[in-house]
Amino acid sequence: MAGPDPKAFAALLCDYCLDVSEREQVLVRSTTLAPPLLLELQGEILRRGAWPLMRVEIPGEARSFYANVREEMLDDFPPLALTEAKKAAKVLSIQATADPRELASTDPARIAGVARARKPIREATLSKRWCTTLWPTPALAAEAGMTEDEYGAFVERALFLDQPDPIRSWGELRGFQDELIGRLSKASELHLEADGTDLRLTVKGRTWVNSDGKRNMPSGEVFTGPLETSATGTVRFTVRSAPAGVDVDGVELTFADGEVVAARAQTGEDYLKAALATDDGARRLGEIGIGTNFGIDRPTGTILFDEKIGGTVHMALGRSYPETKGKNVSALHWDLICDLRAGGTLTADGALIQANGRFTR
Repeated sequence: MAGPDPKAFAALLCDYCLDVSEREQVLVRSTTLAPPLLLELQGEILRRGAWPLMRVEIPGEARSFYANVREEMLDDFPPLALTEAKKAAKVLSIQATADPRELASTDPARIAGVARARKPIREATLSKRWCTTLWPTPALAAEAGMTEDEYGAFVERALFLDQPDPIRSWGELRGFQDELIGRLSKASELHLEADGTDLRLTVKGRTWVNSDGKRNMPSGEVFTGPLETSATGTVRFTVRSAPAGVDVDGVELTFADGEVVAARAQTGEDYLKAALATDDGARRLGEIGIGTNFGIDRPTGTILFDEKIGGTVHMALGRSYPETKGKNVSALHWDLICDLRAGGTLTADGALIQANGRFTR
C-alpha cells in the first residue's frame, strides 16, 4: 500500500530518533507486515557499524498467547526478554498490525495482569534511548476510516516525510514547543473546561518535556506529570480509545485529591474498571499532555497519532515519566484524549493557553 518512502523513513529513525552508533545493539520490534521498512532499517543499522536485533511478530501471535498460556505464566515473564531489554543500547518499536481488534475478546484482567508482571521489562526499555513509530497497514487504514492510499499519505504527512527536509521541520516544531513550555513552566495550576469537563490540577515544581519526534515518531506534544494528589473535578474524554484492541469510548472520570473516585464509559466499561484496578497507581494521573501536531487532523484509533492532534489535551492514568519529576508508579500508562476543537479552554494560572483548539499568544 502507499506510504512513506521506507529508505527515507529508516534514515530518519536511525539518524534523528535513535542516533545509532558503532557497535551498538539495536532492538527492533515489529510484525511481518512491515518488511519494506524493516529491511531498510537493517541496512541502515549495519552501515553504521551497529547490530540490528530484528524481533518480528506473526499476526495473531498475541491472541494465540492468551488462548494458550497457563494461568501461572500470566504473572511471570521469560527471563531472556528482560536480559535483552537490559543489554540493548537502543530500542525501536514499530506498530504494524493486521488486526487492531485482535484482543477485543480477551479478559481485560488477564491483559492487565500481564502488563503488571512485565513491568521490569518495560522499565528496562524506558531507561534506554527508545522510539515508537508506525508502518501503515490495510487494517490501520480501515480503523481510521480511510482508503489505503489516503492513510499512507496521512502517515507520511504526520511524520513530516512529505517535507523537503523532515529534520528541519521537526526542529521548527521543537522551537514552537519550547515557547509553549516557556509559558507553562511558570504556572502552578492548570484548568481544563469543556462540555462535561471541569478539572483542575497542579503542575508546580514539575518539568515540562518537549516531545519533538525523537521518542514518538510522529510526535508533537508537550507533557508533564501533575502533582499526584492534585487532580480535582470531572473530565470527559471525547476521542475513542482502543487499548489492546478493546473499544473504549465516552470515558468520564471524577477525581478527588488526585484519585479517581467515579468512572464510567459508554463503551468498554469493563476494560476501564479492570485498568483502574491494575495497581494502586492506576487510579491517579501520571501525565498531562498538549497536542501540537496540526498535520494530524483527525482521530484514527491509534493513540500514537491521536494524542498528538493539534487542539487536544490528553491525560494518562498510571505511570509517570521520571524526567517530568512525576512520582506516580504503576504498570498502567493509558492515554485518554479530550478534544477542545469543538469548544473548550485550557488555562494556566488563569491565563488562556488554548481556546477551541487554537493556541493563544
